[in-house]
Amino acid sequence: LEGQTKDPALKPVIAQCKKDVKGGLSLTDAFSKHPNVFSRLYVNMVKAAETGGILDKILDRLAAFLENEQEIRGKIKSAMIYPILVLIFALLMVVALLLFVLPKFKEIFDSMNVEMPGATKFLFALSGFAQHYWYIGLGAGFGGYMFYRWYSKTDTGGRQVDLLKLKLPVVGELVQKMAISRFSRTFATLIASGVPMMRSLEIVGDTSGNRVIAQTIENARNAIREGQKISTPLAQSNLFPGMVTHMIDIGEETGRLSEMLSKVSDFYDSEVENAVKTLTSLIEPCLIVTMGGIVGFIAVSIMAPIFKLISNIN
Repeated sequence: LEGQTKDPALKPVIAQCKKDVKGGLSLTDAFSKHPNVFSRLYVNMVKAAETGGILDKILDRLAAFLENEQEIRGKIKSAMIYPILVLIFALLMVVALLLFVLPKFKEIFDSMNVEMPGATKFLFALSGFAQHYWYIGLGAGFGGYMFYRWYSKTDTGGRQVDLLKLKLPVVGELVQKMAISRFSRTFATLIASGVPMMRSLEIVGDTSGNRVIAQTIENARNAIREGQKISTPLAQSNLFPGMVTHMIDIGEETGRLSEMLSKVSDFYDSEVENAVKTLTSLIEPCLIVTMGGIVGFIAVSIMAPIFKLISNIN
């Protein structure tokens, strides 16, 4: 592996792991020294595999899990590339109009003493602000972004941001489906690999990527400590649909929890793919209509004084 790896960041990690294993450490201990490379999910699955003597099977299962995760991310990224490019192009076009095109028209209208309607005055005022005070807008945007990053990392702020993501129209449904898919797939993989239930839920909560989902999973851990089922707090949270909690309940009753979770994961993988397609199909016409409205407003605001000037000349 060390010889085949071309990644400059991964190569020394593999070399160090090889050295540690030769020095008498277990593979789990060697991997746990590099948390930025080997996640807690990875380390705990390897630990369970070493304990049960089924390292080859667990690594195959882990590889399939990571491939599935990568495939889903790839589909989402490829689906979002076109709308993002259209949005960037639209923003650049608006900036070019404000900074370079509209000032020329303003000079012409001012030189001719053309009486301008309110919409045209507003447009030229906006263009003048963008031309002379662009750094204020840039600074405000950068400051807002940095504040968002800081606020989303705090416990209270992060919880509110994650809750907002779940409640956003259209986007919230996609975030929820992605979270359920990841929860089911990760939980199923850990349980099937022999990782204890409580430990599995802890890892699933840590890797959920959403504080609201993580708190729900923590509630499930507390419920298990009190002798309850996993499905009970999940159903009470209103984040997991009835189909999901019923499947988990059946899995608990029949001792086939991993199998049921895998079925839930497969179902929500396809749901995520369909949700992404729906989102992109909604974004594209919205962008077109929005840009058409902006360009139309600019065109009407510019043409109105011109028509008035022509009328006065006639």
